[in-house]
Amino acid sequence: MFLLKSIPKVDKFIQHIAFKKMSVKLVTKISKQIIANLRADILVNKVTSIDEESLVQNVLKEYKSIIAPSLQKVINATGVIVHTNLGRSLISTKTFDRVKEVVTAYNNLEYDLEKGKRGERYSHISKVICELLGCEDVLIVNNNASAVFLVLNTFAKNKEVVVSRGELVEIGGSFRVPDVMASSGAILKEIGTTNKTHLKDYENACNENTSILMKVHKSNYSIEGFTSEVNHKDIVKTAQNNGVIDYYDMGSGHMIDLPYNLQQCEPSVLDIMKNDPSLLSFSGDKLLGSIQAGIIVGKKKYIDELKKNQLLRMLRVDKITLAILEDNITSLLLGETEDIPTLKMLFTSVDILEQRAKTLQNRIQDICESEVIQTSTVIGGGTTPNKKIPTIALSIKFNNYKANKIEQIFRKVNIIGRIENDTFLLDFRTILETEINDIEVIIKKILND
Repeated sequence: MFLLKSIPKVDKFIQHIAFKKMSVKLVTKISKQIIANLRADILVNKVTSIDEESLVQNVLKEYKSIIAPSLQKVINATGVIVHTNLGRSLISTKTFDRVKEVVTAYNNLEYDLEKGKRGERYSHISKVICELLGCEDVLIVNNNASAVFLVLNTFAKNKEVVVSRGELVEIGGSFRVPDVMASSGAILKEIGTTNKTHLKDYENACNENTSILMKVHKSNYSIEGFTSEVNHKDIVKTAQNNGVIDYYDMGSGHMIDLPYNLQQCEPSVLDIMKNDPSLLSFSGDKLLGSIQAGIIVGKKKYIDELKKNQLLRMLRVDKITLAILEDNITSLLLGETEDIPTLKMLFTSVDILEQRAKTLQNRIQDICESEVIQTSTVIGGGTTPNKKIPTIALSIKFNNYKANKIEQIFRKVNIIGRIENDTFLLDFRTILETEINDIEVIIKKILND
């Protein structure tokens, strides 16, 4: 009973000097909970004394835990360039600095400066994309999944969409093409078999209720062996002959020639545009190397119909997305790929990666065991499925710890590496040159601690 009477009063407790510059509302809420927990512990004899300073420290700890940003910077040492769990493509500081002036001020997002009246937000990016791709018009939504849904809902509600069985994909987060179709109101019409689909399958599937002949990029997997699929150009021609729309969900579309023979498994948006498609869509934050967005390009009459769909208001992008995407597309148009980190990482030579790995190795050689090794990695993000590219990694060993223990230690300080053959690796394919000094400092701190 004596202990209960000794419990600090909340109104007096929150006046402690340690809380002077903190939010009174938040400190009060935390203090009430901590004091309530203290009372409960006393009643069950779990606590036999009260230390007010300890209570203060508990409040401070909880306060910091609540206000600390959950989204944090990490060093990607996995070697996976388009790492979905780590934010996919990076935005360069050069791009960010260029758009900062616009997005931190009032701007002409939906204002026509020439006419002095309301304008359209998509007009800011349509000119540069149409110039790069040779398309009639463009529409930007918040990701490629949104693009797929919007196209299907606009043109195929209660109508049939023809898709090869070998392209009924499921990607991360249980995003399934059949489920998206059902949600959009479209009716799925499967053709062909898992491994083989022929042009006659598309031709025979067309009827009075057909709306779209759809081709889907095979994200995260490939079909090999006794296989065949229909060329996109033939699908476009078949759609035109039957008076329906051809639509290609390219997933991770890119606009430059890829290294390491990756072009064979990842078609270029520029090449596909030569087929004069009705519509195609792809992601902004995969091999394009920009911000998260779904980019829909094609015939103006179809883009105009998409803009009339009321769903667009829920799927549209903001000024930051448009500004960054426009800057990156302009860089591609001008051939300035050095301004796009994803492409810069992809094209960095193995020799340069090896030099960087040896730089770090030399700096830490006195404090831990390491070895520069040649290995391989994947691009990630569902791109170039089952295709690996060469890379250089630095193995890290110390204190006879197993690889999973070392991985946990590095992860706690926001360095995300990977384990290969029971060895912890820092893969230099995704480590920025500017991060080498940071990693050196962190490793020395880890070992000193």
